[in-house]
Amino acid sequence: MNTAADKPISNTQRALLMMRDMIFSGDLAAGSDHLESELAERLSMSRTPVREAALMLESQGLLELRPRKGIRVLPISPEDMEEIYDVLTELECLAARKASEKNYGHDDLKILAQTIDAMEEALTVDDRETWAKMDDQFHNELVRLGGNSRAQTVFELMNDQVRRARSVTLFMRPMPLKSNEDHRNLFEAIAEGNAQRADEIHRSHRQNAKLMMLELLHKFRLSSL
Repeated sequence: MNTAADKPISNTQRALLMMRDMIFSGDLAAGSDHLESELAERLSMSRTPVREAALMLESQGLLELRPRKGIRVLPISPEDMEEIYDVLTELECLAARKASEKNYGHDDLKILAQTIDAMEEALTVDDRETWAKMDDQFHNELVRLGGNSRAQTVFELMNDQVRRARSVTLFMRPMPLKSNEDHRNLFEAIAEGNAQRADEIHRSHRQNAKLMMLELLHKFRLSSL
């Protein structure tokens, strides 16, 4: 009997995943324009799944479909980044408070703990790509633990829009040792059920991340990403 996990993904889903990867890696650069036929050729598929995937990415704020002009990868300005970080801060602090109030046990918080361990291990060998992957997983898991599906949907949209910026600045930023410390302290506050402390720790963490990102964008004159 076939399970959902065994079911092959559709061409539209495959196009969506591939195009997202190309945007986040910079293969589809911010501000660049592309014809559907060009992208279909690059992805070795027909134009229909590419267009369907582009419509999904447009709803996520990553692309713009322009009549007779094709697809434009939307740039994100420092001003956009500041607004997005403000929204992410509120959504994740809400999740941190709610998670702290749920009396989660060790098994419930296992994934959160594992991502922290993986981030700390990655920094011992200066593996920033793995650190960034685990950092992203930590924030996704935090929002999931908050238990608000609508907040999670908005979070995913906002988080997608800054992922490209985090990738570009990954090797420009200082070693993220303080970030790991913040994650560990947040984990402990959630495990202890201390909602106020969890909010304070994560609010400070996100505000510092915003300031660092904006400073990097200005320092390296990255007017858009």
